Amino acid sequence: MVVEMTDGFEVVAEATNGLEAIDLAARLRPDLVLMDVQMPGIDGIETTKRIRAVDEPPVVVVMSTHESGDYDSVAVAAGAIGFVPKSQFGMDTLAEIWARAHST
Repeated sequence: MVVEMTDGFEVVAEATNGLEAIDLAARLRPDLVLMDVQMPGIDGIETTKRIRAVDEPPVVVVMSTHESGDYDSVAVAAGAIGFVPKSQFGMDTLAEIWARAHST
């Protein structure tokens, strides 16, 4: 819902598991992927690694219902721009993440 409410962003697909996310990212080539840590099958960290391993990969933000803890460094090591707890995710957060991704 946050994505749809944020100007300049549009949801192009939703995946129900890691393999589907990898397939959708390869076929649709989105600019941004919001990745849940806990995905059926392949978890979000491994899925992020695989999505980021292609030429011109999308920006990936790893998210979880859990607070950051160990996920910050693990998400970045997997190739994500960072980790955001779902409780802190909003329109401003999405815009900040996008701006940070394009300032580097």
